Amino acid sequence: MRFALVNNKKVEAKTGLIANCPGCSQAVIPKCGDQRVHHWAHSRNKMCDTWWEPETEWHRNWKSKFPEEWQEDFLTDNKTGEKHIADIRTDKGLVIEFQHSHINPQERLSREAFYKNLAWVIDGSRLKRDYPRFLKGKGFFKVIKKGIFRVDFPEEYFPSAWLESSVPVLFDFQNIDALSDPENMRHVLCCLFPVKIGSSAIVAEMTQNAFVNNVISGEWSVKTRQFISYITQVEKEQRQQLERQKRTDQFNMFLRYSVKRGRRF
Repeated sequence: MRFALVNNKKVEAKTGLIANCPGCSQAVIPKCGDQRVHHWAHSRNKMCDTWWEPETEWHRNWKSKFPEEWQEDFLTDNKTGEKHIADIRTDKGLVIEFQHSHINPQERLSREAFYKNLAWVIDGSRLKRDYPRFLKGKGFFKVIKKGIFRVDFPEEYFPSAWLESSVPVLFDFQNIDALSDPENMRHVLCCLFPVKIGSSAIVAEMTQNAFVNNVISGEWSVKTRQFISYITQVEKEQRQQLERQKRTDQFNMFLRYSVKRGRRF
């Protein structure tokens, strides 16, 4: 954790301080070594949030882009009584989770169901193969309009763990070696939306600053809902068009067969 409570005030880890966890009120101790970012740890090394993962500099950098009062907000599951720490929870209720390590599908589903109004930001440099695979497929993305693409066979270009997410998933490539970044994607986020046209995924590119500014202004959730609604309507209209065409083709086949057999109407 970045913050703990000292005299009911949120403070960062510093050697010599005595503090309590904001979620469970248990004692936490400062970890201020040279190998990892400074953080607070439960004295028994058992985090009160079962979804917790060790924090990296990448996590800390992302959290720092948002107001301090939005960072590490504890929420309680009314069904289980479990407490979970939202990396970021805005004043509009949007939760942003920064994910570096692997996540199993069941935990992903549980977190999406719990937070509901959620966006994932994924470290796209975690596995060496992820960025080259994405970069290889980027040339096949079909432009819908500027910055928005239709992606056929998304399973070939994106990690399978995120393809069925029910919320937007933003891939961050800022930790990619600049020498292996011919498309200059280090400061661009690639957002995979939870909606498809047929079996094709819908992806948008945006800068990190645009994403952060939209979240802070409160526009992210509104724009996302509007865009998903638009894509859903497009998909519906295309499906209806295909169904109409199918019925027309079937009727034309029937006519040709009937004429061939000498039937009259």
